[in-house]
Amino acid sequence: MDLFLIVLGFILCIVGIVGSLLPILPGPPISWVGLLMLYFVDGMEMNYWLLGVTLFIAILIFILDYIIPAAGTKKYGGSKAGAIGTTIGLVVGIFIPIPLGFLIGPFVGAFVGEFVFNKSSSKIAFRAAVGSFMGFLASTFMKFFVALIYLGVFIFLCFKHQAILF
Repeated sequence: MDLFLIVLGFILCIVGIVGSLLPILPGPPISWVGLLMLYFVDGMEMNYWLLGVTLFIAILIFILDYIIPAAGTKKYGGSKAGAIGTTIGLVVGIFIPIPLGFLIGPFVGAFVGEFVFNKSSSKIAFRAAVGSFMGFLASTFMKFFVALIYLGVFIFLCFKHQAILF
């Protein structure tokens, strides 16, 4: 059973890394569940503080993933309409059956929000859309980095307690 939990935890950490690149999967929370699997392995010493801090970070990253693209839109001169368009575009982009819809969606959403609903010029709308895209890239990098750290912690804990595995 212990080997099953370790393999399942490792797979969840890998899925979390993939999920950090695909907006449809919450990458860091999935990676955190992989860390949680180690808690149930007999003889594995898991620190409650480690689990608590990593859970807090996973939840914070999950929330920031929706805030950062909208903040990027505002930083580049977008309005509330552009920020709302970014969020709607992100959600719609996930479900549109076109390649890279999750990348195109926030950009188009911010542009439409600014151009149509805020009556901005195309130059301002494009600039807000670029801000949205930059925010999306920053958010994705942040999720990927955290998911990689969680995988590193997982591997470190497994090797630290390698006597359990063999």
